[in-house]
Amino acid sequence: MDVLVVGAGVVGLAVGRALALRGHTVVVVEAAGAFGTGISSRNSEVIHAGLYYPTGSLRARHCVAGRRMLYAFCESRGIAHKACGKLVVATDAAEAAKVSAIRDQGELNGVEDLALLDARDARRLEPNLVCTAALHSPRTGIVDSHGLMLALLGEIEDRGGALALGTPVERVVRGPAGWVAHFGGAEPGTYPCDAIVNAASFGAQDLARATEDYPATRVPPLVLARGNYFACSSRPAFGRLIYPAPVEGGLGIHLTLDLAGRMRFGPDVEWTDSLDYRVSPGRGAVFYAAIRRYWPGLPDGSLVPDYAGIRPKLSGPGEAAEDFRIDGPAEHGLPGLVHLFGIESPGLTASLSLAEDVADRLEA
Repeated sequence: MDVLVVGAGVVGLAVGRALALRGHTVVVVEAAGAFGTGISSRNSEVIHAGLYYPTGSLRARHCVAGRRMLYAFCESRGIAHKACGKLVVATDAAEAAKVSAIRDQGELNGVEDLALLDARDARRLEPNLVCTAALHSPRTGIVDSHGLMLALLGEIEDRGGALALGTPVERVVRGPAGWVAHFGGAEPGTYPCDAIVNAASFGAQDLARATEDYPATRVPPLVLARGNYFACSSRPAFGRLIYPAPVEGGLGIHLTLDLAGRMRFGPDVEWTDSLDYRVSPGRGAVFYAAIRRYWPGLPDGSLVPDYAGIRPKLSGPGEAAEDFRIDGPAEHGLPGLVHLFGIESPGLTASLSLAEDVADRLEA
């Protein structure tokens, strides 16, 4: 089977690898001039354990399975990563109830080794932390997302696949043997193939609407949420990730670490209608207030605007969070076609498991 994968983020590359490993001919196309320039390179690089998501949802299933697969993949390929663990912290009674509920949800999802801690035990792990209770998740970690994507691309190319950059797909029509993709860009053209996987992230809805015979009523809304990040110039004060209790639209302004141990904070949630990645220094006041609830020792003047990421959500402010959506032949009735919508966090963690799901749907 000749498969065209649209979108060279971590999910598109993982899908291409899964299909190539199964013996299919794979071409991954990307509108930008490099792979992984969107959401895949503008996130916290966290390997999530699978705590928060409703049991049985695609997020829960693929996060837990994908996390196990991702650790094994990184270990076997020498990709930089670290299972540093994290603490989800409460600073009052209402948040303590949330943290306890997260523990229960995580255990229902099959997350291993979770432990509720009181303030004293939490401070034994992280002496600079101030909280009333915490959930310890030792299976949470961090990963070099660029190194991961390089490894995925390498395995695609090792099996005869290819990546074409600067190749936007403008429409998809039915062909005599399956599908024909029409490209724009500097070298417009067409590509006939047996199957197409739409992993175009922010462009997934537009491509779905430009797919012949795909029902417009099946295209979900696209809601953009910007998450701003601030770097911290002070010496590292923690050895684990520190997450507050979740907030509407996200997991709160949390402390993450890079593989060198440097601290950064974010993301917040800023609803937007454009792919604007500028970080306003003025948002620093919100960050200081949020961080000092669990780290009062954050020095004045230590936060510096760093970068922003934007999530392609399927629900907006005040609405219940939507699950990932994988729309394959069993759902829409068109053979050889899979659309992926709303693949945001924990998409990086879930990528290898999502890829197997997509490949299964194409081969069914």
